[in-house]
Amino acid sequence: MSIEAGITFDPEKEYEVVDGKAEEKEMGSARHGGIGTRLIVRLGNYVESKKLGAVYGPDTSFQIGRNERLPDVSFISIERFPSEGEPEGIWTIIPDLAVEIISPNDLYEKVMTKVMEYLSTGVKQVWLISPEHKTLSIYHSLTDITVLTENDELVSDDLIPDFRLQIKELFQPIS
Repeated sequence: MSIEAGITFDPEKEYEVVDGKAEEKEMGSARHGGIGTRLIVRLGNYVESKKLGAVYGPDTSFQIGRNERLPDVSFISIERFPSEGEPEGIWTIIPDLAVEIISPNDLYEKVMTKVMEYLSTGVKQVWLISPEHKTLSIYHSLTDITVLTENDELVSDDLIPDFRLQIKELFQPIS
């Protein structure tokens, strides 16, 4: 992946590489971070206890087609996990699951571009979380989408067998 020469990067910020150019990833809010952390804890504990693979947070970089992306949460199944373990740098395999949490400053076009990239490169599912509407949309493809509200329960299919999550848990830091 080539990036424009002579660019100075702020070490306090994160960047995705899109079409060979560095794009600063918007810093999330406390709500954004809380939702991501609650999902990582619940999903990570489940995946680890069942030895299904590994869950990663928002600072893990993946080669998605010709771009480098930083999903807010991601999962790689044990069947696809390389024998040499985690790489020191960017993952060169795509995740089985990529989760994006919509930030207040996100543009619809940019978010949908990521969803389309993930799906077109073989990511099995994309979960798109809207803090504003308190929904979690599961994209199996661009035409097979399930939208869950805070009153629903996510029951994962064969991607993460028997994983269950009350959607409202993502949006309630303290119950």
